[in-house]
Amino acid sequence: MPAKTQRPHGRKKAGSARKRQRKYWSHAVMQRSDALDIESRAFTSRDPKRIASSLKRSAERSRRRKSSPYRSAMSMLTFYINRGGRNLSPARKRILARAKVELRRAFGRA
Repeated sequence: MPAKTQRPHGRKKAGSARKRQRKYWSHAVMQRSDALDIESRAFTSRDPKRIASSLKRSAERSRRRKSSPYRSAMSMLTFYINRGGRNLSPARKRILARAKVELRRAFGRA
């Protein structure tokens, strides 16, 4: 009987493994974050003031946040911008950058 050949480190043959769907940790953060309970579709508006007021409202109502309302709202907005990365259009980036300015104004930190 021929001896079985083992593959190094228990690897399977190339091509036999199924393709895995990519799972991003950042998506889970947006869904189940302890930082803030955000309103649904909070980032979809084209109006920076509306985005800022939605985040402010969410931050002040949230019982899960671990920091001040301002800090929680700003960190969630920054996280969203960073998560979008290259996939955000320049126009969308401008709107979100203006939302940061409006958020500072809303909390009296401008």
